[in-house]
Amino acid sequence: MTGDAATIVLKLGGELLEEPDGRRDIATAIRRLASRSPLVVVHGGGREVDAELAAKGIPQQAVDGLRVTDAATLDVVVRVLAGRVNTQLVAAARVAGVQAVGLTAADAGVSTVTRAEPYTAADGTLVDLGFVGQPTGADRPVLLDRLCQAGLVPIVASIGADDRGQLLNVNADTLAGHLAARLGAARLLIAGGTAGVLDAQGRTILSMDMDMLQRAIADGRARAGMVAKLIACREAHRAGVGRIDIVTGTHTDNLDSSAGTTILLSGLEGSVSERKQDGYTGTGHPGSRGRAPAAGVQPRADRAHTR
Repeated sequence: MTGDAATIVLKLGGELLEEPDGRRDIATAIRRLASRSPLVVVHGGGREVDAELAAKGIPQQAVDGLRVTDAATLDVVVRVLAGRVNTQLVAAARVAGVQAVGLTAADAGVSTVTRAEPYTAADGTLVDLGFVGQPTGADRPVLLDRLCQAGLVPIVASIGADDRGQLLNVNADTLAGHLAARLGAARLLIAGGTAGVLDAQGRTILSMDMDMLQRAIADGRARAGMVAKLIACREAHRAGVGRIDIVTGTHTDNLDSSAGTTILLSGLEGSVSERKQDGYTGTGHPGSRGRAPAAGVQPRADRAHTR
């Protein structure tokens, strides 16, 4: 629905899609969301890629949740994400009554992608990520608009291609944040294996404002795959996306009722209003006061995976 501010972009961590029961629950959750708003789904599949790489004896390396991708790794990533994971999710969605269409970011300009520059990690190390793509451009993705107008649900695997046709591995959180910005989405919903951003004791931080989010990225308290999630939230926020949530998608078919962290778009409210200048509050207990433990402890399910 071109220009429709009600669009939702849903990013699914690959850990939610590994088993038939999980896919069935997520397919039902997709149906619930799509029944009331245009919906675009982006997914990863890092653990399935890991398993395939291990079976083939291909070494693995990741930095801040971004997979370092050589030619052999890229071949596996494309086959797993654009092949098995995407097709299985589309099939599960169809069974749930969703008219889903499987895509990659390379299809008909879903997203312009360029090869990523060497990456400066959170610890300051400069890393060549290999065949990793960075979504670019500001034009609306016409194909996604047209599919949504037709009542279809695009399900996008996080594989892109540059202007010379070179396939590239794109972090799924990064792609979801970029598409939410380009679509002018009303909501970015990131669902994974853990209930949002956690503090050092493993408790959900109910809300974070942009200052807290920036500090979590900059000072190293957000680790591995959570860094990419928070950066995606930051891009969506800067583009005016109206609501941003990071939630658990495990054992549920209703993501609106899932526990997680809401990214506050303006002002300070709830537990955030009680933060100290050098720490976090709102560690999962409404009304908690004083300085909370460090935020951004990375969910185990997301560590060192490209989603």
